[in-house]
Amino acid sequence: MNPCARDGAEKSDRAAGLLRDLGLDLVVEPTDDPSRFPELIGRHLGTIDRVIVGGGDGTLNAAVQVLVQAKLLLGIIPLGTANNLARTLGIPFDLEAACAVSAGGARRRIDLGWVNDRYFCTTASLGLSVQITEELSPGAKRLWGPIAYVLTAFRVIRRAHPIHAVVEWESGTRHSRTVQIVVGNGRYYGAALAVAEDAAIDDARLDLYSLEVGHWWELLKLAPSLKRGTHGTRREVQALRATAFVVRTRRRVPIDLDGELGAETPARFRVVPRALEVLVPAKTEE
Repeated sequence: MNPCARDGAEKSDRAAGLLRDLGLDLVVEPTDDPSRFPELIGRHLGTIDRVIVGGGDGTLNAAVQVLVQAKLLLGIIPLGTANNLARTLGIPFDLEAACAVSAGGARRRIDLGWVNDRYFCTTASLGLSVQITEELSPGAKRLWGPIAYVLTAFRVIRRAHPIHAVVEWESGTRHSRTVQIVVGNGRYYGAALAVAEDAAIDDARLDLYSLEVGHWWELLKLAPSLKRGTHGTRREVQALRATAFVVRTRRRVPIDLDGELGAETPARFRVVPRALEVLVPAKTEE
């Protein structure tokens, strides 16, 4: 459990009680330091059959780095701000319902993204999203929830500067001046924006899009299509689909992984099919 997640401190004890009531024998390991996940999970290897993570997308990203190698089942209790992996998988945000899924849901194998020796669950991005991550304070996320992303984005957009980038994939190369590149493995990122209208987290491919606008106000015009995932049809957007990408920039720029900074360019992306088994609601569809 991450007590620093948006609803972490308030709901941690209640979640543990609900899980015990559902018949699980728990080992509770609260921590606000994701770097301790290998140590905490490693203590119990051989005696546990799953790891249930209470937190947001950043907390899940830290856990996944360990869970793939350990081949452990993942349960998700959405306690963060955006909760995009939970949203993608149809996991309910209601605490009692989420605990029920973690205790006895259906098992589903999902893909993961991989960039520069690190996994990501839903998206890796550079440009605007990184600036939003850097300016989005924990206090604002706790107070405003997903709206905090929107408010911060409005401040950041007006200062956006293009990045000179080269994108390579198996069938081509593209040079661009872009304000944002997003590489998606799942459906949602940021404030529940869609990477692509038909993106799925188990389709063994990545979706990349690049925002190639000349003026900040053009981003406002794109907002409705970004929400729906139909932006790939717009002239200001380059949308690609492949199993691997290479992104190079003139200068090194940081990359946001599931809402936390975790890599930088040059970056090699690839999809890792069926890398992780997750508990999801029975008969859920994306």
